[in-house]
Amino acid sequence: MHRVDHPFRKIVLVCVNERTDGRECCAQKGALDLHHKLKMAVAAVDPSVRVSKSGCLDHCSTGITVVIQPDNIWLARVSEQDIPELVKIITN
Repeated sequence: MHRVDHPFRKIVLVCVNERTDGRECCAQKGALDLHHKLKMAVAAVDPSVRVSKSGCLDHCSTGITVVIQPDNIWLARVSEQDIPELVKIITN
C-alpha cells in the first residue's frame, strides 16, 4: 500500500449502479447523464472537487443517490433539475 497526494478537497459520489435482476437501480433513472452533467458543472466552479461514479450506495429504490465527502451529506431522488442547487452545496 502506498499513500498518494491528491489535489481534491471533496469527493462527490454518484451512484450509477446497474442491476440486471429486475430490481430498481440508479442507472435506470439516468444516473450516468446526471453524473456527467454534475461533473461538468462542478468543474466549472471548483476544480478542487472530484465528482466520481460509484457502485451501489444502497438507496436505489429512492432514486439516484449522491454522497458528498467529507461533509457526509447523503442525497436521494437527485435529478438533473437539482444540479444548480447541488453545485452550491458541493462548492460551499
